[in-house]
Amino acid sequence: MIHSIVVPMTLGFSVFLCGMKLMELALHRLAGPYLSQALQRATKTPLHGLAVGTVSTAFLQSSTAVTVISIGLVNAGLLSFPRTLGIILGTNIGTCLTTELIGLNIQALSTPLLTSSFAVWLLTALLNEARIWPRLGTPRWLEPLRSASVAVCGFGLLLAGLSLMQSIGPAVQESAMFDWFIEKAATGIWWGLAAGAVLTAAVHSSAAVIGLVMGFVTIGAMPPELGVALVLGANIGTCVTALLASIGGAKAGQFVAYAHTVLNIGGALLFLPLIGELTAASSWLSHSPASQIAHAQTIFNIACSILALPLCYMKAWRRLDTIELR
Repeated sequence: MIHSIVVPMTLGFSVFLCGMKLMELALHRLAGPYLSQALQRATKTPLHGLAVGTVSTAFLQSSTAVTVISIGLVNAGLLSFPRTLGIILGTNIGTCLTTELIGLNIQALSTPLLTSSFAVWLLTALLNEARIWPRLGTPRWLEPLRSASVAVCGFGLLLAGLSLMQSIGPAVQESAMFDWFIEKAATGIWWGLAAGAVLTAAVHSSAAVIGLVMGFVTIGAMPPELGVALVLGANIGTCVTALLASIGGAKAGQFVAYAHTVLNIGGALLFLPLIGELTAASSWLSHSPASQIAHAQTIFNIACSILALPLCYMKAWRRLDTIELR
């Protein structure tokens, strides 16, 4: 069991998380200097904030990063709490891009992506550090090109890690622990919700947990309904990082983390009785089990954000613009 499940699982999960963080850091370096300004200027209404949060999260590939940045801006007094409400809704939509890409089953592209990204990075190193073309100097496009190559490398590692995790499927199906979990989940979908929340809180990455679920559903080791329940739980677990980031900050910053938590928990509880319908709807739109899980995540997040958007226009939130919460 150790050689057939634990080692490949640990290695694949580590490679997946490494790719996620590498991609996030590279994209943050590429767009970070402009992100804070965009969040401050384009959040006049919750709808504007939703658009900015969606685009920022889709680009950075991390809803947690955008949420934490928003908390930092609020703590610094550069952004008011009401202006973050739309951003929070947008982060949940933007984060679906990663799972949708994974759902395309493009793991075979990991090697070409890694090879091409390394070649581009090596070219930037030869032009900058090695100075093989002194007359060229240091062009402005060199640094963004390097960051882009590192981001592509991170995505390639993400796909490679996903392939490793999916390779343990047959061994997992034969394990007694997995049989026990499936039996418990059959008695109540709450087991799947709790498992998704705990796993995501432990690894601080909902995309990693959802990617793992996609692999299990693809090989038939897990029923789609249970996979969707794990997805709902993952959306709850992702709130832990924001809550930790808000500790010790201003009250307004803590309110941002609380709003993010309430949105995700409320949405999960709202859709929990509708898992059958959500699974059926995502199946109708899908071409594979993996894409079904990805579409379920997208439908859930878009629906929750749209339902919560009118609440962001309540006058009670506007009053907080003039109240000092620090």
